Amino acid sequence: MENLTELYCLMDDFCKDFEPKMHEILLNNGSKRRRRSTQLSLAEMMTLVVLFHQLRFRQFKEFYLYHVRLYLRKEFPNLPSYSRCVELLPRSALALTALFESIKGKCTGLSVADSTPIAVCDNLRIRRHKVFDGIAERGKTSTGWFFGFKLHVIINHLGEILSFRLTPGNTDDRKPLPELIKDLSGCLYADKGYYRLH
Repeated sequence: MENLTELYCLMDDFCKDFEPKMHEILLNNGSKRRRRSTQLSLAEMMTLVVLFHQLRFRQFKEFYLYHVRLYLRKEFPNLPSYSRCVELLPRSALALTALFESIKGKCTGLSVADSTPIAVCDNLRIRRHKVFDGIAERGKTSTGWFFGFKLHVIINHLGEILSFRLTPGNTDDRKPLPELIKDLSGCLYADKGYYRLH
């Protein structure tokens, strides 16, 4: 569990600095939000999200019920029910975005752009899908149609992420590119889907 401890320490150290600043910004913006205490700390929520992706589980429910609750009770002693955990996780989105900004790679003058589909359901279930209704869209890649989102990523030659955007599945790869590369310099390489820039 050394890797899990290191991951949690990274999140916890970040949250000690980030949370007071976040609450101060919300107050200065006139946002009056109740700060109810939760069973899971922000650092624990962020750790669970990252761990879920590191372990490559296909579904968060399977990860939470059959891995976290069975094998990580000692590491997360105050685990809520699955449904309550799902309600809490969106609170970590802003913090995870801020964390990425603090640890992302540096521009080396040699960058690569690409996108990948993130399907939210099988194509046969599109009409019955409710979770991302009105947000996810049907898109097409070189391997066929899918329903979901596209993840657009720029990396440097060391494989470090420089910038990224998540868009509906029907978004043209070229559309988010100007925003993704605005702080970069040097050479940018991409597949032919990006070459038809206006």
